[in-house]
Amino acid sequence: MKEHRYTACGGVVVKGDRVLVLIRPSRSEVRLPKGHVEAGESNEQAAIREVLEETGYSELIVVADLGEQMVEFDFEGRHFARTEHYFLMKLKDPEQRPSSKGELEFDPAWLSWTEATKKLTFCAEKEWVKRACEFINRQEHDKR
Repeated sequence: MKEHRYTACGGVVVKGDRVLVLIRPSRSEVRLPKGHVEAGESNEQAAIREVLEETGYSELIVVADLGEQMVEFDFEGRHFARTEHYFLMKLKDPEQRPSSKGELEFDPAWLSWTEATKKLTFCAEKEWVKRACEFINRQEHDKR
């Protein structure tokens, strides 16, 4: 089986107690925004671009680097080995509206942490939400 390796970057975008997810009706999926790193881009630049392209939100602040993990899967006779790198992000202005609808295949939605974790289709993406939540909880604990 032919192997395809690549890096994808994305964002766990939060607004208060909500997480931004992408609903993809054509595949009955709920996802986090992410995509391929293009030539000459840093992982952070790729993550910001992908969030913009897939959600329409353009004014983002990167809060933290959530790290990376390897995700492997088989699809259409090929083996994929994808290094995923995610960043915790927030909107510069919580009242911001998407500048466009994003890519047509996705419907952005703000879900609670619990609802996002339950509804995300893939376990690897649930892990990113868990890491983001742990980071925020540590920050809040350190403030006390």
